[in-house]
Amino acid sequence: MYGLVNKALRDLVIAGFGQAAWDEIRQRAGVETDIFIGSEGYDDAITYNLVGAASEVTGKSASELLHAFGEHWVLKTARDGYGGLMDTSGRNFVEFLTNLPNLHRRVGLIFPKLQPPRFEVTGATDSSLLLHYRTHRPGLSDFVVGLLSGLGKMFETEVKVTQTEFKSAGADHDVFLVEWVNKAGATSATSVAGL
Repeated sequence: MYGLVNKALRDLVIAGFGQAAWDEIRQRAGVETDIFIGSEGYDDAITYNLVGAASEVTGKSASELLHAFGEHWVLKTARDGYGGLMDTSGRNFVEFLTNLPNLHRRVGLIFPKLQPPRFEVTGATDSSLLLHYRTHRPGLSDFVVGLLSGLGKMFETEVKVTQTEFKSAGADHDVFLVEWVNKAGATSATSVAGL
């Protein structure tokens, strides 16, 4: 993963638990550096080890940390790092989800070695859709739920996410049922997604 991910995790931990907690997390994870270069690639194991150590140090489950990290990624890291790309990816929650593949293609121009997940929207109605999530990285479904929660907050949309298929249980990929409260003036999913 790119250093931007590890830096964002560092920022989340320090904001919530302080510098001393982050220092202990790095030590337990066996990570010597405290400075991650955003555009440099790092072994995925570093990120996984940091999350595991953060769970031990903070007393929060890995699931809780990944969910919080997903929200933080949307509301802080992505907004600060490439807010312009986010702004052009959708005017509302549903449009943004539908445009995720395009967003990842554009981010790939900035980070050429990026191996992003693939997202696909199917079964869209005026208040729900299925979000298909494909990745070679295991154990990140809670991060995706956090991302969706963060996007709901960004677009001031009440969102409920239920995972319906699990790659960890043998499915081809993870699938999430995403439901939202359609507010007055919001564009419907069927007109945005053309489904």
